[in-house]
Amino acid sequence: MNIARHIALIDELCFRPFPAEHGPSDTGFGGPGHHVAVLETDDGPDGDPARRAVTVDRFEKARDAVYEVLASRWGDTGPWNPRTVLPRTERKETPGPWAWLGARVGSARLWEVQGTGRWVAVAVADRDPDDGIRLLAVVAETPPP
Repeated sequence: MNIARHIALIDELCFRPFPAEHGPSDTGFGGPGHHVAVLETDDGPDGDPARRAVTVDRFEKARDAVYEVLASRWGDTGPWNPRTVLPRTERKETPGPWAWLGARVGSARLWEVQGTGRWVAVAVADRDPDDGIRLLAVVAETPPP
């Protein structure tokens, strides 16, 4: 876990131009109006629930450490539940990465970054037991719906 490196990447993404097309990037993937950075990953479901729980706990501690640094800059925010976006995606298109995030994480920390016109979310993707666990940073030009 390298919190300084995670913060530096989030800072960079707050000013990096958004890609014109959806696709992979040097940090994860992106598309028009958003970047998704994979800060840390544990790729393999190995079937061991205890190992998975330890990994999730480690990633949550890393998320909380990133949160502490960002909260000191941008303000303390309560947890945001991205799953609330999912029912709305059935009625209308959801901008940016918010529906994707809602399908993968249970909670996130979210800020509107003053002076950049961007929104930042930090979360642990662990909802799919058949998938790897990832610490994510999302930078988007639109707020979640």
